[in-house]
Parts: sequence; structure tokens; C-alpha cells
Amino acid sequence: MKALILSGGKGSRLYPLTYTNAKQLIPVANKPVLFRVIEAVRDAGITEIGIVIGNDENGRRVQDAVGQGRRWGVDITYIPQDAPLGLAHCVAIAQDFLGSERFVMFLGDNVIEGGISNLIRGFEQSDYDCQIVLKEVEEPQHYGVAELNPDRSIKRLVEKPREPRSNLALVGIYMFNEHVHEAVRQITPSWRGELEITDAIQWLVEQGLNVHPYIHRGWWIDTGKPIDMLAANSKVLEELTPEVQGFVDRSSDVDERVTVEAGAEIVNSVVRGPTIIGENTRIANSYVGPFTSIYHDCVVENAEIEHSLILEHSSIVDVPARITDSLIGRNVELSHSQLKPRALKLTLGDNSRLGLI
Repeated sequence: MKALILSGGKGSRLYPLTYTNAKQLIPVANKPVLFRVIEAVRDAGITEIGIVIGNDENGRRVQDAVGQGRRWGVDITYIPQDAPLGLAHCVAIAQDFLGSERFVMFLGDNVIEGGISNLIRGFEQSDYDCQIVLKEVEEPQHYGVAELNPDRSIKRLVEKPREPRSNLALVGIYMFNEHVHEAVRQITPSWRGELEITDAIQWLVEQGLNVHPYIHRGWWIDTGKPIDMLAANSKVLEELTPEVQGFVDRSSDVDERVTVEAGAEIVNSVVRGPTIIGENTRIANSYVGPFTSIYHDCVVENAEIEHSLILEHSSIVDVPARITDSLIGRNVELSHSQLKPRALKLTLGDNSRLGLI
């Protein structure tokens, strides 16, 4: 099998972070989401990977970050998409890469519990023409939705219905054989102006092909919004095996659920896990609470932070109020202003400077 990973789009729901970075490169638990997707594909035994990227600066950022895949032992082919014309359009422009082989298509900003190895193995050993992954959600109107027959076969698929007839959303993982290429040629753009993958799968159903719905029982998060990034970060942190490779001095209180990466140092501070402190990051005279990821080369000094993400080369120094539920971009400087402190909830883009009151 091959894999097709989709890593385009502007990530507008994550502005301002994605003005200067691809959303798939924002890390959860100090690893970019896209890297986690590549690892999941590799762990499923797939080494030929096509990545659909935008024909823009974010696409170039993805190429620079991922390279040719050597660090994961895979071969990566980049497939530029001139405009975001739908998931089925991604399949169409990737046909030369995919050929007639079976493949998995995985959205590059999704995080799923348990990986996809069992899904791939089941698909390889089956006679399915297509397998889709479904998950019960609270607001299905924001997703592609599957309606099932009483025998659990697929009755209908609809993209972002105003009045959903089911709470089963399509997770961003699909498996196909060569019949999907004909399906993509047969459909037309939706009211959104896109070639919808739901329409292509619906065509397969209507042709009597074997489309199998798999209902995922673990957690799944589409990291499209700040609240989703924080949720994914929390879930992944809970799965980490903690390890201390950096320095922790005797006056610090660091619990057993904290990961301290190489070159990091924690001085006279309290750190509660699950939390990860990145390479060459310094924590001094501070409190770092649960579900926090602080990336490489950061400084947190005389400050308190919890349930947050801080990206690389950022500093939080002499901040009087506890920071919580926040996303802080790269090269950000947070410092103290003189007026009374207040509670803070922040989403700061790269290269920000904020004087706090």
C-alpha cells in the first residue's frame, strides 16, 4: 500500500499562528502533528508516502521541515495543489503517484488514539473497495456525516449537512483501491466549489462496491482550532512515557509525569505533569502546571503557566498572572508591565511582543 497525506490549507481557524507556519507543523507534546501522522503511517508498514501541499509558502515550509523522509525510513513525494479544491481533488492530482495500488488517505492535522496499524492490516486482508473511519461526535454538522442502514452498511454520506441524520462523523482517514479514481472522475464540485470525498465515496456505494464503515471507539481530534490543539496536546501528553534527560536541581519539585528533554534545565521550580519541557529550555523560579508543552529553546522565569502550548524561542519572564488555556507562537516575548495583574488567556502568533499589566 501507499499513503496520501494531505497537508495543504491555510489553517485560518488557527490564525495568527498560521500566518507564519503551516498548521500541520504546530507541535503537540513537542512533536509537529504532521510528524505524528508520518510515524503512524510508517508504523503501519507503509513507506511510500505522497504529501499534498499548497503551492505557497506554507507548502515550502512543510517541505523544508519534512525533507525526503529519511529520518523515518520512508520515501516522500510532494504533490502541489494550486488551490484548496477538495479532498477528492487531492486524490485526482495524486493519481500518477498512487497508480492502481491500494492506499490510505490521512489528513495531516488529525491526531487519533492507537494509530492506524490495525486499520491498515484489516483493509489489506479484506475484499473492501473502501474503508472509512467514523466517530460519534456532538456537533456532526461541522463534518462529513455517514448515515447507516440497520445492517450497519452505509446508506448515505453528506458533507457538513445543516440537519445531520446521524452523529457519525468521518474521521480524516480513508482507505481505497483503484475504483476511487473512477469515482473522482464521475463527481462534480459541490455548492462549496470543491470535489468532496464524501461524494466520491457515495458514488462507490451507489455502484454497489464494498464500502466498509469502521467506528473508532478511542479519541480522535481534528486540530483545526486552538481549543482542539490544546485537547490533542493533553491527550498525547497522557500517552508519553516520561523521561528526564535534562537537568533538575535539588530545589525543584518535578513529578513523575514530566518529560525533560536533553539540554533543558529546571531550577527552583515546581513542574506538574503530564508536561513536557523541550530541548535547551530553561525553567527558573516558576510553576509549570499539567497539560503544558514548552518547546525547544524557551525561557520561563518568575512565571506560572498551565494547560498551554509554547513554541520555540519564546520567553515568559516576570509575568504576574498565571497563564492558562493559551497558545503562544515562536519568538514571542512576554514580560511584566506595572499595573495590577489579571488572568490571561492568549493566542499569540510568531514574533509577538506583549507587555502585560
